[in-house]
Amino acid sequence: MSSTSPELYLREDFQKAWAGSDPFEKVEQLDGEVFRQLEARKTLRFEQDDKSFFVKIHRGVGWYEIIENLIRLRKPVLGAENEYLAIKKLEQLGVDTMTAVAYGNKGSNPAKQQSFIVTEDLINTISLEDFCHRWQRHPPSFRLKKNLITKLAEVSRLLHQNGVNHRDYYICHFLLAIPDGVENVDPDNFKVSLIDLHRTQIRAKTPERWVRKDIAGLYFSALEANFGLSRNDIYRFIRVYTGLPLRQAFKDYHWLWKGLEEKAQKLLDRMQRKLGAQ
Repeated sequence: MSSTSPELYLREDFQKAWAGSDPFEKVEQLDGEVFRQLEARKTLRFEQDDKSFFVKIHRGVGWYEIIENLIRLRKPVLGAENEYLAIKKLEQLGVDTMTAVAYGNKGSNPAKQQSFIVTEDLINTISLEDFCHRWQRHPPSFRLKKNLITKLAEVSRLLHQNGVNHRDYYICHFLLAIPDGVENVDPDNFKVSLIDLHRTQIRAKTPERWVRKDIAGLYFSALEANFGLSRNDIYRFIRVYTGLPLRQAFKDYHWLWKGLEEKAQKLLDRMQRKLGAQ
């Protein structure tokens, strides 16, 4: 979205901390641990009032990236607005995600828009990818694995039934809360937050091709992380995701399951080739 006057949101604590400052200049002056540094984008973790936060700064994607995306019939991601709107949408749906505490967007030229988003650091968490990698040495209980699969299916259904697709839908982007340590996750009462929403798309209805891409990505990443999926695990996901008995789910969602395993395997093969070339 282009704008002639800046869009700005600051939570009360940031209104106080940044009082008298230009928020767009303030984020550029923040010091912390840099996680990504590109010409047009920067991500870093910083401390304020003894709390940890992440800031993503966008400095304009340029016309080349915009045109390239349009040629591929994709809506270009211009800056932080996409992630901010996605966070708000997930909050409406009751899907655990990041908490946005500051957001700004300015500039009428879409190629040169400046924007930022600040989110609370999700401390005491582990990605499901890292959590699952431990399972070869420390297998999960049947109940925990079952409930994790159910949770992933419920979140997937909520997103897709409400016009949302993630585009980077891998288990590494689900963070499991571990307030009592990684060995003490309550199998019946845990929190999983979906992150990395900057490419998320929101529509009235999610197109089938993007549903397939999300589900294939989730399946591929579970295979890559040695999730240890059994046939019954897959059937459980399908029943929860569709809300239907298996026979009906396979019939009504034939377009989704057909070729899904092959697509996930191709993603896995591509990943292994990349690792082999390094």
